[in-house]
Amino acid sequence: MDTFALAVEILAALLTVSGMAYGLIALWGTRDFVRGARTPTGVAFTPGLSILKPLKGTDPRMYAGFVSHCRQQYAGEWELVFGVGSMEDPAVADVARLRVEFPEAHIRLVECAERLGANGKVSTLAQLLPHASFEHVVVNDSDILVSTQYFAHITAGFTDDKVGLVTAPYLGLTSGGIWSRLEALGIATDFMPGVLTARKLEGGIRFGLGSTLATTKAALASIGGFEALVEQLADDYEIGARLHAAGYRVELAHEVVATTVPAYGLRGFCDHQLRWARSTRDSRRAGYLGLGITYVLPWALLAVLASGGALWSLSLFSLALLVRVAVALSVGVGVLRDGQVLRDLLLLPLRDAFGLFFWVWSYAGDTIVWRGERFRLRRGQMERV
Repeated sequence: MDTFALAVEILAALLTVSGMAYGLIALWGTRDFVRGARTPTGVAFTPGLSILKPLKGTDPRMYAGFVSHCRQQYAGEWELVFGVGSMEDPAVADVARLRVEFPEAHIRLVECAERLGANGKVSTLAQLLPHASFEHVVVNDSDILVSTQYFAHITAGFTDDKVGLVTAPYLGLTSGGIWSRLEALGIATDFMPGVLTARKLEGGIRFGLGSTLATTKAALASIGGFEALVEQLADDYEIGARLHAAGYRVELAHEVVATTVPAYGLRGFCDHQLRWARSTRDSRRAGYLGLGITYVLPWALLAVLASGGALWSLSLFSLALLVRVAVALSVGVGVLRDGQVLRDLLLLPLRDAFGLFFWVWSYAGDTIVWRGERFRLRRGQMERV
């Protein structure tokens, strides 16, 4: 028994040290991103923009997100093109209200009744794209809330013609309840640090984030268009990965947008976290395997328990906590300007424990739940169960 306890003690200590090393790399990547903020050149690039928004039902703060797109300080032309599966969808009323409130804006609504594959959102996008008036298109989720400079900051990335995709970091606005707060905390202190770490280690971003996918029709055509992605769960990741493979560069904009985290119950929280975990597992298999070490606080606590509270393990736990909090504040507050991180900082150990749990659970099966439907994942592709 003593040999087993010693083995656990050593393993937990090694994993803790590895997790701290990851945290330091995340801080390095964060510093690199902040220092690389684009400085104005005096030459604005303002191409025409078609913003494609697939809709299904209504979401909290969705209309506020629509309004934020209509209040842009942008010199170029732009249009909002909404897509619904049926004109009976509740979101149709919100689009009609938006047209009344902003009569000067170019707003269109397209019925996209055909289901081209398992991914209904991408199916809608494939039917929306032919209705886009401009070469540059922007795709984001229905509830994304943006600043008045959003269009200008996103298009700035296309001043280099080698750029095929511009994506954006994001934060989650909570809707109340512990599960919503834990997910938003995970976005700000777990997911986004991982994005900045990957950016540093890989010499740039090689994937997209669903918060913003700005690209061109020509770039999309080079990877087979949206039609090539209708069976993919992580369509945002795949667009970036395929454009990178096609020779384009992916840029992470210095423009933070916001999404809404629903007021989950425990079941909804677990379904969403597991879908997210298994989606990432299938998209980045090698990188995802190492994700387990990033949950440093559970490993540090295990070292304390296995060593019987030895002084060295308590010191190690203190250092791990320091690094973890530093990452949370640097990214969550410093980059994302997410004040919710300060409010929920004491939830970090619980967030890490859940993160580790879902990382382990993600390897236990291939099924996910998305918008009430159950699917089985096969190398990132969805099959209805």
